[in-house]
Amino acid sequence: MVSHKERFEITTEPDSSAKGLASKSHTSEDGTVTPAMSGRKLYRLVGVSLGLLCILQAALNISLHLALYSSDAPDHDAVFRNLTEERDQLKRKLNTFDSSDAPDHDAVIRNLKEERDQLKRKLNTFDSSDAPDYDAVIRNLTEERDQLKRKLNIFDHYTQEGWRYFRSSFYFISSVKKSWGDSRDDCLQKGADLVIINSKEENEFTRQFRRLFWIGLTDTETEGTWKWVDGTLLSTTTSYWHAGEPNSYFSTNEDCGETKFHEVEDNWNDEKCHWQNFWICEKKVA
Repeated sequence: MVSHKERFEITTEPDSSAKGLASKSHTSEDGTVTPAMSGRKLYRLVGVSLGLLCILQAALNISLHLALYSSDAPDHDAVFRNLTEERDQLKRKLNTFDSSDAPDHDAVIRNLKEERDQLKRKLNTFDSSDAPDYDAVIRNLTEERDQLKRKLNIFDHYTQEGWRYFRSSFYFISSVKKSWGDSRDDCLQKGADLVIINSKEENEFTRQFRRLFWIGLTDTETEGTWKWVDGTLLSTTTSYWHAGEPNSYFSTNEDCGETKFHEVEDNWNDEKCHWQNFWICEKKVA
Protein backbone atom coordinates (compact mmCIF):
# COMPACT_ATOMS: atom_id res chain seq x y z
CA MET A 1 0.00 0.00 0.00
CA VAL A 2 1.46 3.31 -1.09
CA SER A 3 1.56 6.14 1.36
CA HIS A 4 0.30 9.65 0.66
CA LYS A 5 3.85 10.94 0.49
CA GLU A 6 4.86 8.36 -2.09
CA ARG A 7 1.78 9.09 -4.22
CA PHE A 8 2.63 12.74 -4.07
CA GLU A 9 6.20 12.15 -5.19
CA ILE A 10 5.03 9.95 -8.04
CA THR A 11 2.49 12.43 -9.31
CA THR A 12 4.70 15.53 -8.98
CA GLU A 13 7.97 14.14 -10.42
CA PRO A 14 8.31 15.41 -14.00
CA ASP A 15 8.11 12.81 -16.68
CA SER A 16 10.89 13.10 -19.32
CA SER A 17 8.60 12.26 -22.23
CA ALA A 18 6.01 14.72 -21.09
CA LYS A 19 8.65 17.37 -20.70
CA GLY A 20 9.84 16.76 -24.26
CA LEU A 21 6.32 17.02 -25.58
CA ALA A 22 5.77 20.23 -23.64
CA SER A 23 8.87 21.76 -25.06
CA LYS A 24 7.75 20.96 -28.60
CA SER A 25 4.19 22.20 -28.19
CA HIS A 26 3.24 25.72 -29.27
CA THR A 27 0.47 26.39 -26.83
CA SER A 28 -0.54 25.34 -23.32
CA GLU A 29 -3.74 23.61 -22.56
CA ASP A 30 -5.54 26.89 -22.09
CA GLY A 31 -4.35 28.18 -25.55
CA THR A 32 -1.81 30.75 -24.35
CA VAL A 33 1.61 31.21 -26.08
CA THR A 34 4.48 29.75 -24.12
CA PRO A 35 7.77 31.72 -23.60
CA ALA A 36 9.71 29.22 -25.75
CA MET A 37 7.37 29.82 -28.67
CA SER A 38 7.72 33.62 -28.41
CA GLY A 39 11.52 33.40 -28.49
CA ARG A 40 11.58 31.21 -31.57
CA LYS A 41 9.22 33.55 -33.45
CA LEU A 42 11.37 36.51 -32.53
CA TYR A 43 14.49 34.78 -33.84
CA ARG A 44 12.73 33.94 -37.08
CA LEU A 45 11.56 37.53 -37.55
CA VAL A 46 15.02 38.87 -36.87
CA GLY A 47 16.57 36.38 -39.34
CA VAL A 48 14.07 37.18 -42.07
CA SER A 49 14.56 40.90 -41.52
CA LEU A 50 18.33 40.59 -41.77
CA GLY A 51 17.97 38.52 -44.94
CA LEU A 52 15.73 41.13 -46.52
CA LEU A 53 18.14 43.88 -45.55
CA CYS A 54 21.02 41.98 -47.18
CA ILE A 55 19.00 41.49 -50.36
CA LEU A 56 18.04 45.16 -50.44
CA GLN A 57 21.65 46.21 -49.86
CA ALA A 58 22.88 43.97 -52.70
CA ALA A 59 20.20 45.31 -55.04
CA LEU A 60 21.17 48.87 -54.12
CA ASN A 61 24.85 48.18 -54.76
CA ILE A 62 24.08 46.65 -58.15
CA SER A 63 21.85 49.59 -59.09
CA LEU A 64 24.52 52.10 -58.10
CA HIS A 65 27.18 50.18 -59.97
CA LEU A 66 25.09 50.05 -63.13
CA ALA A 67 24.22 53.71 -62.84
CA LEU A 68 27.87 54.71 -62.43
CA TYR A 69 29.01 52.41 -65.22
CA SER A 70 26.40 53.66 -67.63
CA SER A 71 27.27 57.29 -66.89
CA ASP A 72 31.08 56.90 -67.04
CA ALA A 73 31.68 54.18 -69.60
CA PRO A 74 31.43 54.90 -73.32
CA ASP A 75 28.95 53.17 -75.53
CA HIS A 76 31.38 50.59 -76.83
CA ASP A 77 29.19 49.49 -79.71
CA ALA A 78 28.78 53.09 -80.82
CA VAL A 79 32.54 53.66 -80.56
CA PHE A 80 33.22 50.64 -82.75
CA ARG A 81 30.60 51.74 -85.26
CA ASN A 82 32.10 55.21 -85.48
CA LEU A 83 35.64 53.91 -85.83
CA THR A 84 34.56 51.44 -88.48
CA GLU A 85 32.74 54.14 -90.44
CA GLU A 86 35.76 56.44 -90.33
CA ARG A 87 38.03 53.57 -91.35
CA ASP A 88 35.84 52.81 -94.34
CA GLN A 89 35.79 56.46 -95.34
CA LEU A 90 39.59 56.50 -95.23
CA LYS A 91 39.61 53.33 -97.29
CA ARG A 92 37.44 54.90 -99.96
CA LYS A 93 39.62 57.98 -100.04
CA LEU A 94 42.77 55.91 -100.39
CA ASN A 95 41.27 54.03 -103.29
CA THR A 96 40.48 57.26 -105.13
CA PHE A 97 44.10 58.46 -105.21
CA ASP A 98 45.74 58.45 -108.62
CA SER A 99 49.17 56.83 -108.57
CA SER A 100 50.25 59.03 -111.47
CA ASP A 101 50.59 61.99 -109.12
CA ALA A 102 53.96 60.86 -107.72
CA PRO A 103 56.73 58.53 -108.95
CA ASP A 104 56.66 56.52 -105.72
CA HIS A 105 52.98 57.00 -105.09
CA ASP A 106 52.15 53.28 -105.15
CA ALA A 107 54.50 52.66 -102.23
CA VAL A 108 52.74 55.37 -100.24
CA ILE A 109 49.36 53.83 -100.96
CA ARG A 110 50.61 50.39 -99.92
CA ASN A 111 51.97 51.72 -96.62
CA LEU A 112 48.78 53.58 -95.81
CA LYS A 113 46.66 50.56 -96.73
CA GLU A 114 48.77 48.35 -94.46
CA GLU A 115 48.15 50.74 -91.57
CA ARG A 116 44.46 50.80 -92.39
CA ASP A 117 44.30 47.01 -92.53
CA GLN A 118 46.05 46.70 -89.18
CA LEU A 119 43.40 48.97 -87.71
CA LYS A 120 40.70 46.90 -89.39
CA ARG A 121 42.09 43.65 -87.99
CA LYS A 122 42.18 45.08 -84.49
CA LEU A 123 38.59 46.20 -84.80
CA ASN A 124 37.38 42.87 -86.18
CA THR A 125 39.29 40.57 -83.82
CA PHE A 126 38.94 42.52 -80.61
CA ASP A 127 37.49 40.50 -77.73
CA SER A 128 36.70 42.40 -74.56
CA SER A 129 37.39 39.28 -72.49
CA ASP A 130 41.00 39.33 -73.69
CA ALA A 131 41.58 42.99 -72.92
CA PRO A 132 40.61 44.05 -69.41
CA ASP A 133 41.44 47.72 -70.09
CA TYR A 134 38.75 48.43 -72.68
CA ASP A 135 39.25 52.20 -72.54
CA ALA A 136 42.95 51.77 -73.35
CA VAL A 137 42.05 49.73 -76.44
CA ILE A 138 39.66 52.46 -77.58
CA ARG A 139 42.35 55.10 -77.05
CA ASN A 140 44.89 53.12 -79.07
CA LEU A 141 42.45 52.58 -81.92
CA THR A 142 41.53 56.25 -81.90
CA GLU A 143 45.18 57.31 -81.97
CA GLU A 144 45.93 55.00 -84.90
CA ARG A 145 42.89 56.30 -86.76
CA ASP A 146 43.92 59.91 -86.12
CA GLN A 147 47.49 59.25 -87.30
CA LEU A 148 46.14 57.73 -90.48
CA LYS A 149 43.84 60.69 -90.99
CA ARG A 150 46.70 63.15 -90.48
CA LYS A 151 48.87 61.33 -93.02
CA LEU A 152 46.06 61.26 -95.54
CA ASN A 153 45.34 64.95 -94.99
CA ILE A 154 49.02 65.82 -95.47
CA PHE A 155 49.26 63.64 -98.54
CA ASP A 156 46.09 65.10 -100.00
CA HIS A 157 47.20 68.67 -99.33
CA TYR A 158 50.64 68.42 -100.92
CA THR A 159 49.57 66.40 -103.94
CA GLN A 160 46.83 68.92 -104.66
CA GLU A 161 49.43 71.70 -104.46
CA GLY A 162 51.57 69.94 -107.07
CA TRP A 163 54.20 68.46 -104.76
CA ARG A 164 55.83 65.11 -105.62
CA TYR A 165 56.26 62.38 -103.04
CA PHE A 166 59.38 60.23 -102.64
CA ARG A 167 60.56 58.21 -99.63
CA SER A 168 58.94 60.11 -96.75
CA SER A 169 59.38 63.57 -98.30
CA PHE A 170 57.39 65.87 -100.57
CA TYR A 171 59.17 67.89 -103.24
CA PHE A 172 58.11 71.13 -104.87
CA ILE A 173 59.53 71.80 -108.33
CA SER A 174 59.52 75.49 -109.17
CA SER A 175 58.29 76.78 -112.51
CA VAL A 176 60.13 80.11 -112.29
CA LYS A 177 63.73 81.11 -111.64
CA LYS A 178 65.18 82.94 -108.66
CA SER A 179 68.48 83.40 -106.88
CA TRP A 180 69.61 80.77 -104.37
CA GLY A 181 68.64 83.00 -101.42
CA ASP A 182 65.21 83.90 -102.83
CA SER A 183 64.60 80.27 -103.73
CA ARG A 184 65.31 79.22 -100.17
CA ASP A 185 63.00 81.93 -98.83
CA ASP A 186 60.20 80.57 -101.00
CA CYS A 187 60.75 77.07 -99.58
CA LEU A 188 60.77 78.36 -96.00
CA GLN A 189 57.49 80.19 -96.61
CA LYS A 190 56.03 76.85 -97.69
CA GLY A 191 57.14 75.18 -94.46
CA ALA A 192 59.98 73.39 -96.24
CA ASP A 193 63.60 74.08 -97.28
CA LEU A 194 65.84 73.59 -100.29
CA VAL A 195 66.34 69.90 -100.99
CA ILE A 196 68.95 67.95 -99.04
CA ILE A 197 70.21 65.02 -101.10
CA ASN A 198 71.55 62.31 -98.82
CA SER A 199 71.22 59.11 -100.87
CA LYS A 200 71.88 57.80 -104.36
CA GLU A 201 68.16 57.15 -104.82
CA GLU A 202 67.26 60.73 -103.94
CA ASN A 203 69.88 62.03 -106.34
CA GLU A 204 68.37 59.89 -109.09
CA PHE A 205 64.95 61.26 -108.20
CA THR A 206 66.11 64.87 -108.74
CA ARG A 207 67.90 64.00 -112.01
CA GLN A 208 64.71 62.87 -113.71
CA PHE A 209 63.36 66.44 -113.94
CA ARG A 210 66.15 67.38 -116.38
CA ARG A 211 66.59 70.97 -115.22
CA LEU A 212 69.13 73.11 -113.47
CA PHE A 213 67.94 73.33 -109.88
CA TRP A 214 69.25 74.98 -106.79
CA ILE A 215 69.81 72.47 -104.00
CA GLY A 216 70.28 73.18 -100.29
CA LEU A 217 74.09 73.18 -100.41
CA THR A 218 76.43 76.13 -99.83
CA ASP A 219 79.89 77.07 -98.58
CA THR A 220 79.16 80.74 -97.93
CA GLU A 221 80.25 80.48 -94.28
CA THR A 222 83.68 78.97 -94.96
CA GLU A 223 85.12 78.64 -98.44
CA GLY A 224 85.48 74.99 -99.37
CA THR A 225 83.40 73.73 -96.42
CA TRP A 226 80.10 72.68 -97.93
CA LYS A 227 77.08 72.43 -95.68
CA TRP A 228 73.44 71.59 -96.17
CA VAL A 229 70.79 74.11 -95.15
CA ASP A 230 70.13 72.15 -91.92
CA GLY A 231 73.73 72.79 -90.83
CA THR A 232 75.12 69.30 -91.46
CA LEU A 233 78.40 68.90 -93.32
CA LEU A 234 78.36 67.36 -96.78
CA SER A 235 79.39 63.72 -96.52
CA THR A 236 82.05 62.56 -98.95
CA THR A 237 80.18 59.26 -99.33
CA THR A 238 76.98 60.94 -100.54
CA SER A 239 78.26 63.78 -102.70
CA TYR A 240 77.73 63.84 -106.46
CA TRP A 241 80.00 66.58 -107.77
CA HIS A 242 80.65 66.54 -111.48
CA ALA A 243 84.24 65.98 -112.53
CA GLY A 244 86.29 69.08 -111.68
CA GLU A 245 83.60 70.48 -109.38
CA PRO A 246 83.37 72.36 -107.11
CA ASN A 247 85.87 74.79 -108.59
CA SER A 248 85.08 78.02 -106.81
CA TYR A 249 88.77 78.14 -105.98
CA PHE A 250 89.34 79.17 -109.58
CA SER A 251 86.08 81.04 -110.25
CA THR A 252 85.29 83.33 -107.32
CA ASN A 253 82.06 83.32 -105.34
CA GLU A 254 80.58 80.10 -106.69
CA ASP A 255 79.18 79.31 -103.27
CA CYS A 256 75.84 77.62 -104.00
CA GLY A 257 75.10 74.11 -105.23
CA GLU A 258 72.94 73.14 -108.18
CA THR A 259 72.05 70.06 -110.20
CA LYS A 260 73.28 70.53 -113.77
CA PHE A 261 74.70 67.53 -115.67
CA HIS A 262 71.64 65.31 -115.82
CA GLU A 263 73.14 62.72 -118.15
CA VAL A 264 75.47 61.39 -115.48
CA GLU A 265 75.15 60.37 -111.84
CA ASP A 266 77.70 62.95 -110.66
CA ASN A 267 75.68 65.95 -111.74
CA TRP A 268 76.32 68.66 -109.14
CA ASN A 269 77.91 72.02 -109.87
CA ASP A 270 78.80 75.07 -107.80
CA GLU A 271 77.49 78.40 -109.09
CA LYS A 272 77.23 82.06 -108.11
CA CYS A 273 74.35 82.39 -105.64
CA HIS A 274 72.81 85.45 -107.33
CA TRP A 275 72.22 83.64 -110.61
CA GLN A 276 68.66 82.80 -111.56
CA ASN A 277 67.73 79.13 -111.36
CA PHE A 278 64.81 76.82 -110.79
CA TRP A 279 64.80 75.17 -107.37
CA ILE A 280 63.53 72.15 -105.45
CA CYS A 281 61.93 72.41 -102.01
CA GLU A 282 61.77 69.40 -99.71
CA LYS A 283 59.23 68.83 -96.91
CA LYS A 284 59.92 65.79 -94.71
CA VAL A 285 56.93 64.02 -93.21
CA ALA A 286 57.00 61.72 -90.19
